[in-house]
Amino acid sequence: MEINGKLVLVTGASSGIGAAIAKAMAKAGGRVVLLARRADALDQVAAEITVADGTARTFPVDLADANAVEAFAKQVTKELGTPDIIINNAGAGRWLFVDETSPAEAVEMMAVPYFAAFYVTHAFLPAMLQRNSGHIVNISSVGSRFVWPGATAYLAARWAVRGFTEALRADLHDTGVGITLFEAGVVKSSYWEHNPGSQERAPKMGKLVPPLTPEQVGQAIVKGVERNKRLIVIPFMMKLTYWQHALFPRVVQWLMTKTGYHRPT
Repeated sequence: MEINGKLVLVTGASSGIGAAIAKAMAKAGGRVVLLARRADALDQVAAEITVADGTARTFPVDLADANAVEAFAKQVTKELGTPDIIINNAGAGRWLFVDETSPAEAVEMMAVPYFAAFYVTHAFLPAMLQRNSGHIVNISSVGSRFVWPGATAYLAARWAVRGFTEALRADLHDTGVGITLFEAGVVKSSYWEHNPGSQERAPKMGKLVPPLTPEQVGQAIVKGVERNKRLIVIPFMMKLTYWQHALFPRVVQWLMTKTGYHRPT
């Protein structure tokens, strides 16, 4: 899909990957709509986009609240129209064992990213189908393919996003609305600062894959939308791991488990 002139909605756009995606979309000519809970952080990202001659609007909203999303969607539609591109990027959650995770935190981790992506898509999809055009990008993780110890609820939520994406793809078959799933290795972003102790639980096997910058993620998603790609996986070393997993799933999973974090003895 051509991005120039299109209305692009980005969730979780207040920092990190979301902010980088929004900036990349604006640079490609998109009119971006920034969503997150923190109004001040959204305003900062919007100001940076405006200074770079881009166009951005901000809408502070709790994406885990279905009623709030529905209300915001009506406001966006009234003021700006139906988005042409939706980037479901909002995500949160610490890497913890099941017994370290409270039931309330498990619910929160499923709420964002999975339910947030569902709510936003549900709010705008009818109008996109009526128009018979649009593109949806869901941001997940390599953790939706293979797993590692000590991040149970986090990984389950990413599998939910992948499952939602594939089911939605079937729903949208023979329509003008495309869908892309994005999965990547470690990204150097503010996520790790907000979730201390998580990065230390990454499998040692993952050190073979060079970390990404949020800007690399933004550029990859722009290219993926322009080319209507079904799946974006970066960097190349992670794509190679996917191929290996497709051929030898038990071997790759064994390595992920064996080189992963283990409980202190």
